[in-house]
Amino acid sequence: MKRLGSVQRKMPCVFVTEVKEEPSSKREHQPFKVLATETVSHKALDADIYSAIPTEKVDGTCCYVTTYKDQPYLWARLDRKPNKQAEKRFKNFLHSKENPKEFFWNVEEDFKPAPECWIPAKETEQINGNPVPDENGHIPGLGSKKHPLHLLIPHGAFQIRNLPSLKHNDLVSWFEDCKEGKIEGIVWHCSDGCLIKVHRHHLGLCWPIPDTYMNSRPVIINMNLNKCDSAFDIKCLFNHFLKIDNQKFVRLKDIIFDV
Repeated sequence: MKRLGSVQRKMPCVFVTEVKEEPSSKREHQPFKVLATETVSHKALDADIYSAIPTEKVDGTCCYVTTYKDQPYLWARLDRKPNKQAEKRFKNFLHSKENPKEFFWNVEEDFKPAPECWIPAKETEQINGNPVPDENGHIPGLGSKKHPLHLLIPHGAFQIRNLPSLKHNDLVSWFEDCKEGKIEGIVWHCSDGCLIKVHRHHLGLCWPIPDTYMNSRPVIINMNLNKCDSAFDIKCLFNHFLKIDNQKFVRLKDIIFDV
């Protein structure tokens, strides 16, 4: 593949999933869990999962870089979700065992209003200029009211070496016993651009965990400000990075700002 895939919609699980009537460890007040079975899904097989590139699923917010008002902007993911009435109608439809793709959405009335600068994600289907909800009833897009500073990590940046076979029990053992397995999950980048994932929660494992593999990695601070024309506000984190410029840390978690 010339480049790894980018996230434009919800990624399907590598295994067929089933719903268990147990309290969720992922979402508070959710009375059920979505767990993986031992069967590899048809979507994964159709995408040739066995030849795909496995990468670390990084816990964070999906972002998109594009121009806005002729300036480059970093957009944060913001899913437009249905209002309470539409969500109740959609859940009743799902409980009737019908195909979710056959559900009729009124985009103008069924969804909560989006921020002024919100845009639909690149591959979101549109009809007559209106974005169409996915099978989960969400409209993925990007846009944020805040502008915090985060680590920007391209999808697929951390490839996984020596991953075990694509078997439920082998993956559970890898997540629990290997240093490299102290991650949120795995994303397989398939040759057709399809992305397939497995999350620790799919395997009945906890997340977050106290110490992650990323926190154990070495890091070098390199503040190249040659193209920057203005000074930063005194409270800006870039000023704190400047104080430790060109320093190397054994672990990411060893970086401590004097704030």
